[in-house]
Amino acid sequence: MKISIYLWALIAFFSMNVYGDSTDVVIYGGTPAGITAALQASMMGKSVVLISPSGHLGGMTSNGLGWVDVNRPQAIGGLASTYFKNVWEYYQSPSSWIWEKQRLIKGQLRELHPKDERMWVLEPHVGEKIFDAMVSAANITVVRGERLNRTDGVILNDQRISQITMESGRVFTGKMYIDATYEGDLMAASKISYVVGREPNSLYNETLNGIHPNGAFKNLLKKIDPYVVVGDSSSGLLPRISPIALGNPGDGDKAIQAYNYRMCLTDVPENRLYVDMPSGYDERNYEILFRAIESKVSIKSFFKLDLLPNHKTDSNNNGPVSTDYVGMSWDYPEADYATREQIAKEHERWQRGLLWTLQNHPRVPKAVKHYYAAWGLPKDEFADNNNWPYELYVREARRMVSSVVIDEQMVLGHTPVLDSIGLASYNMDSHYVCYTLASSGSLGGDGGLFKKVKKPYPISYQAIVPLRTECENLLVPVCLSASHSAYGSLRMEPIFMILGQSAGTAASLAIELGVAVQDVPYETLRQRLVADGQVLE
Repeated sequence: MKISIYLWALIAFFSMNVYGDSTDVVIYGGTPAGITAALQASMMGKSVVLISPSGHLGGMTSNGLGWVDVNRPQAIGGLASTYFKNVWEYYQSPSSWIWEKQRLIKGQLRELHPKDERMWVLEPHVGEKIFDAMVSAANITVVRGERLNRTDGVILNDQRISQITMESGRVFTGKMYIDATYEGDLMAASKISYVVGREPNSLYNETLNGIHPNGAFKNLLKKIDPYVVVGDSSSGLLPRISPIALGNPGDGDKAIQAYNYRMCLTDVPENRLYVDMPSGYDERNYEILFRAIESKVSIKSFFKLDLLPNHKTDSNNNGPVSTDYVGMSWDYPEADYATREQIAKEHERWQRGLLWTLQNHPRVPKAVKHYYAAWGLPKDEFADNNNWPYELYVREARRMVSSVVIDEQMVLGHTPVLDSIGLASYNMDSHYVCYTLASSGSLGGDGGLFKKVKKPYPISYQAIVPLRTECENLLVPVCLSASHSAYGSLRMEPIFMILGQSAGTAASLAIELGVAVQDVPYETLRQRLVADGQVLE
């Protein structure tokens, strides 16, 4: 008896949606960590599905973070090194330089070896293009635009994830799972232990964690008055300024460091779109900006103009009143999707309004207007999103709590790590969590920290695996087990790429050996990581 093509199609549809897409390794998150995890598992002969909630791959590296935070390039190996070599190769072609002549760009790296054929500065669309090409060349199934059902979309049996379900109802089953999101959504939905906010200093014997008052902003030549009516405390505080101390220095809390969009701008007239006054613009929200300008702060402090190829910028935060929407990120990690989208829109409105205000508002001096006048959004970036980045820069959200928690002592090299899966070398760096009323009566802040890391340090394998009692087939390379202050060093895209590759390796070995991720023999893991070019010490 012949079965019609329509019946076959119905069977296939029913099978996909009820029984799900079955594979060896299921990776949730189209970030650089998710991509390197997928590439590594595929290289090891495993079937892989990479699920990206966004329609675009690459996370922040494809969303304006083109001035890559590296610090020590010699500590970066494996697929991360391959990726940045691909960037270098792309820009060796004169055809890649459309809006200017080809030139050498070192970015933040002062001393780059002449024979180091890697490039650490790139345009957003180039990042996405290279990631797409790397994934296309591998045997990886990529699913775009699917978001996890965070309410009841994860099923665990005997401490193992058996399947995950998307909002659409689509089901994915695998032997191993990797949460490569910036938010840690799969981890949280799997009931893994995690923390949001800042631990008290006392918990891990740290000095930089917890409430961290920074007092009045010392880089302002005149103090910023925080009151609605200057000098009148009875008039109330300006928007986003906390009236009281939120606790004692060193206490833990739920505060989250500030987010922003990494604006990509250009001064090339043929490729430039000026930013209009955004819908919902409220001049009162920018009073803090006007007073910063009146305080004679450096003109350059309102956002960076770090130059990328083709006369574009990675315009990041550059001072206490800048692109960061300080104090407005706290609800994001645990919020539902609709609330997150609203928070992201508020951040976009702040930054569009910031740029428009600096270029157009009558209270802005001519010198400031002139400095920022040439910059607008590139027509050839984010063309299907009104030329604005697709993703908000979620600097920190949830952090797993596992058998090993990376803390300040590990970052500073005071605690030995015997199961390294990669090196980190960036400084401990966290942005403000809120504006405060300083004891002097002027504008102050809380949470800003920066401490140099003198040499690369190893990252423990146990920091990317959950507690055995919670889950045996999940790895978490982005929202890994680390304190808030230590995460300030770990939260860089090259590190996520390194940890993603190591997670892909561990997942593949766990499948081959038939063991839980906690039981992958470290020596076996180490040998494979070294063979694939990872730098471990």
